[in-house]
Amino acid sequence: QVQLVESGGGLVQPGGSLRLSCAASGFDFYNYGIGWFRQAPGKEREGVACSAWSEGDTYYSASVRGRFTVSRDNAKNTVYLHMANLKPEDTAVYYCARLMDSRWYRYLNKRHYDYWGQGTQVTVSS
Repeated sequence: QVQLVESGGGLVQPGGSLRLSCAASGFDFYNYGIGWFRQAPGKEREGVACSAWSEGDTYYSASVRGRFTVSRDNAKNTVYLHMANLKPEDTAVYYCARLMDSRWYRYLNKRHYDYWGQGTQVTVSS
């Protein structure tokens, strides 16, 4: 069955960096886009980045553009989210999800995603 498993979260100081991983299984990974979302307490889940099936096609929300980078290793069925210059407002549970149609990668709309991981906590605090 389709599975997405996030890892790499933790506690980091403001200005620091972290790399999240999303390991996928149970489907043809190279044919699907993978998105990253986050949800802070009391807030809606928001999309932050997406990698379409082609590694060159990526998209970022305005809040993370220039600080976060999404990449994928199709040989390992894994997508990464490299987060730099982290801010306290980046604190959230981060989820990866499978995009149903790669043409939608620019929308970061959670309704376009059909399978989700369990999430990994990222806390940015001094």
